[in-house]
Amino acid sequence: MLHPDSLAQLHALLGDQGLRTDPLSLQTYGRDWTKTYEPAPSAIALPNSTAQVQAIIQLANQTGFKIVPSGGRTGLSGGAVAAQGEVVLSLERMHKLLEFNPQDRSLSCEAGVITAQIQQFAAEQQLFYPVDFASAGSSQIGGNIATNAGGIKVIRYGLTRQQVLGLEVVTGKGELLKLNHGLVKNATGYDLRHLFIGSEGTLGIITQATLQLLRPPQNLTVFVLGVPAFAALMQVLQRFQAELDLTAFEFFSDRALQYVVWDKGLAKPFETAAPYYALLEFENDSSGREQAALQAFEDCLAQGSVLDGVMSQSQTQAKALWRLREMISETISVYTPHKNDLSVRVSQVAAFLQAVDQIVAERYAAFEVIWYGHIGDGNLHLNILKPSTMDKAEFFEHCAAVNEQVFALTQSLQGSISAEHGVGLLKRDYLSYSRSPEEIAYMRAIKALFDPNQILNPGKLLD
Repeated sequence: MLHPDSLAQLHALLGDQGLRTDPLSLQTYGRDWTKTYEPAPSAIALPNSTAQVQAIIQLANQTGFKIVPSGGRTGLSGGAVAAQGEVVLSLERMHKLLEFNPQDRSLSCEAGVITAQIQQFAAEQQLFYPVDFASAGSSQIGGNIATNAGGIKVIRYGLTRQQVLGLEVVTGKGELLKLNHGLVKNATGYDLRHLFIGSEGTLGIITQATLQLLRPPQNLTVFVLGVPAFAALMQVLQRFQAELDLTAFEFFSDRALQYVVWDKGLAKPFETAAPYYALLEFENDSSGREQAALQAFEDCLAQGSVLDGVMSQSQTQAKALWRLREMISETISVYTPHKNDLSVRVSQVAAFLQAVDQIVAERYAAFEVIWYGHIGDGNLHLNILKPSTMDKAEFFEHCAAVNEQVFALTQSLQGSISAEHGVGLLKRDYLSYSRSPEEIAYMRAIKALFDPNQILNPGKLLD
């Protein structure tokens, strides 16, 4: 817990606007979107500059309190949960767009800028920021970088890592690092920037970032296709990729669709029943592209890998079709889902899906299962819904027992137990399923170098 003297020093540093200890703030800032852990922070620090972040970390090193970094708190791994009396360090007051360079197509900003604000600014410059997901309206760029966020455009544009040209970071020792300076090419040894991307706030606090903006895609068009089986999903992906550079390829189960239709009042894409659906997106910037897409659709119908489908005829319709996929996570959140965020190589997806589905059918026979994910880059989201009559602790205990079987299968294929949600608290004890003992030892050594007093995000990623 935070000593009263440390609290007084934080107040002297941050003032009334920058420090909160009221119960509502402690509850709000002490959690992310996970429901497994109850928040119990000691205070909420809201710095408005890199200098204040540096001073907070230096004070923590001097007095011994622990810090949990906080962005938009949209994470799904418990990475932003403060459950042991830590001080939450929120970057939300550091929300300035700093510098736009049209020649470099780069934008520098503070870490608390909302993802959608970056997207909107890029659009105003006739450019494009490609990292996109359902929480874009509330997630912050610093948190995105700290978790190497993925989302729906990875198949074409890659993860957040691909868009980061430079970083300003305050390490766990309180030292300020300015990394890569926005350069595209820089062959001067170790690129420390990439250590902080995906580090989940365990090595340092990201305070500023320089991001690469891109040419905007033209006339994005969406197909939603009804698919009879897991294996058919990959046949559809292969057929369309033979003709088009897809900007997205998603899938979801009929049960996921039903929840969205019921909860959001949306229309089904077509009347034909299908156990699974594929949503794909492409740049429809010429008549040749559209004809290639339609031919791929006809071929899939003929070979039986698609049962029915619809192609958007306007941007309004494209957005409506995307809602069928994007609203799934929000819709099922009220049912306290246990989430698994898994990935394997794309060539292994069909067999992996079938094997995991068999485990789920045997071990979760009494539970409702919701499948969806970014199947075009090998990322699957398995969601188990808590029965209304079951205690939350009992439910999560049962799910933890099944995790090991699912993760063992993932390990056998050299896959990842956390494709894009991070490790945090929820996956920490399972890290060995995706990382070797030698890798974990090096990770601990890196942590000790940047954060020798172990003040940053304790218990996350590494125990």
